[in-house]
Amino acid sequence: MLPDLDRAIDRNAERAFTFLERLVRAPSLLGREHDAMDVFAEEAARIGLTPVRLPFANGPLTDPRAGVAPPVDSVRDGRFQVLATTAGDGPLRLLLNGHLDVVPAEAAKTWTSPTYVPTRRDGRLYGRGAGDMKSGFAVGMLALESLRDIAPDLFSKARLGFLAVLEEECTGNGTLRSIVENDVTAEEVVVLEPTDLGLLLGGVGVLWADVTVFTHAGHVEHGADLSSAIDLGMQLVDRLRQWTSGLAEAFPEPTIADDVPYFVNLGMIEGGAWRSSMPASARMGIRIGFPRGWTVDQCEAELRRLIDDFARERKLAHPPEVKLTGFRAHGYMLSAEHRLARDLAAAHRAAHGTDPVAFALASTADARIYVEGFGVPAICYGAVAHGIHGVDECVDLRSIVDAARTLARFIYARFTEEDVA
Repeated sequence: MLPDLDRAIDRNAERAFTFLERLVRAPSLLGREHDAMDVFAEEAARIGLTPVRLPFANGPLTDPRAGVAPPVDSVRDGRFQVLATTAGDGPLRLLLNGHLDVVPAEAAKTWTSPTYVPTRRDGRLYGRGAGDMKSGFAVGMLALESLRDIAPDLFSKARLGFLAVLEEECTGNGTLRSIVENDVTAEEVVVLEPTDLGLLLGGVGVLWADVTVFTHAGHVEHGADLSSAIDLGMQLVDRLRQWTSGLAEAFPEPTIADDVPYFVNLGMIEGGAWRSSMPASARMGIRIGFPRGWTVDQCEAELRRLIDDFARERKLAHPPEVKLTGFRAHGYMLSAEHRLARDLAAAHRAAHGTDPVAFALASTADARIYVEGFGVPAICYGAVAHGIHGVDECVDLRSIVDAARTLARFIYARFTEEDVA
């Protein structure tokens, strides 16, 4: 059976690549995900799944596990997610999960090809979202279509779902809404993030905040006697980075290779009104990583305490303002000894002859919502991507095939209880 499965995967690979190209051509920035969702639903129906639209309400989600929703005026009405399932009734045994939202592509002039025009070059497919994580949808569809071809009875009887969600890149509320509002869950979940064919088991906590600092404005000729709000904001960011460096010593993460697992990123900065005036205010969009043993509330309290201390030391007349926005994500970890991790590793070993690398990241993924929020085992596994969130984002096309070989073996073993070796 397994040689037939591999032949089916090779035969269907080009169709999966074309599907990925269609997804990349559908820019799915925050609030504009409709077209990409339609592409996914269309492909799911083509391979024999039944897609259903799940309405996605804009605005806040009244759940303590939710992120802070983006402003309603920044997103379109009528948003939806899509759940595609196999035939049959009863609870899902296995759920594949992926997000179709992508981050903005800055400095498009530095890309070697147009940002949303899928371009193949040197065995890779380039374009925003090609790696993170539209590649996962190609992996999932390739594995499922190939299983349908060689084991149609399994495909028709297995209770399996494939869920496409929104807002993974900013809140995690897409996956959370699918559970609390639509009861979409399963015995176990595979999130098809690009993991370089490794097993991504966990991640740190992540908090987003906008911090606005204030100083006295004035003409630049008096600059020596005035303080720039932008300069002051940068000094505050440096203070926060010193703090998280200390956290790495106090709360080490041996599963994370990064020297600073709790990185503070200054992702956005706005300030100033005139080139010959000292800026009186500056707003900084920051992202903070924090230890898995902390709650989100604990991280927020520490952030506010550090900012208050900074304001007192600098004798600021107007203390900085802190506004939470986006992620309020707890850290998570699935044990490498969990059955889900062991069996996915066995499928990888059967497909490729080597053990996959098991690791955690100084970031987060929607797997945390299942693991920490609902006690459902979840793991990330997927293709090899480069430049995600950056310039010339791309995915290795061969790795889509390689990941599909593993995933198809894992699904086959799950629903037949047969050894995939």
